[in-house]
Amino acid sequence: MMQDLLNKALSFVGTKEIEGGNHNHVILNWFKEIGQAWVKNDELAWCSAFLNAMAKECGYEYTGKLNARSWLEIGEEIETPELGCIVVFHRKGRNSPYGHVGIFISDCNGKLYVLGGNQNNQVCIAPYQKNKVLSYRKLKKNVTKNS
Repeated sequence: MMQDLLNKALSFVGTKEIEGGNHNHVILNWFKEIGQAWVKNDELAWCSAFLNAMAKECGYEYTGKLNARSWLEIGEEIETPELGCIVVFHRKGRNSPYGHVGIFISDCNGKLYVLGGNQNNQVCIAPYQKNKVLSYRKLKKNVTKNS
């Protein structure tokens, strides 16, 4: 289990987008930390930026990309989800380029509860349909932590 990643991500629960012309500097900083400083607003999809920033901070491999499906390219695929593993979901169909990524919390009453960014425009735990899962992933620690 990637307890340190889970704990880091939990520390940001409640971080929200700011409607209108102002933007949450915490969210914008996540983009900057992963090399996407060109992003200047918090309305751009940021689930992957959040997860990248958390993984980078904790010394895990990360994609540096903003698309959720980029998480299919790293880590080790696991059959059964474990607390703290990464979950990659599809949106708009299995073969579409759209997706969502978050951290697995639990499987309850037929739904997966996932901690993630940009869930209802904030960092929170939210339910997702199991039939939308593309992969469960276990990340590896980087040999050298990126700074």
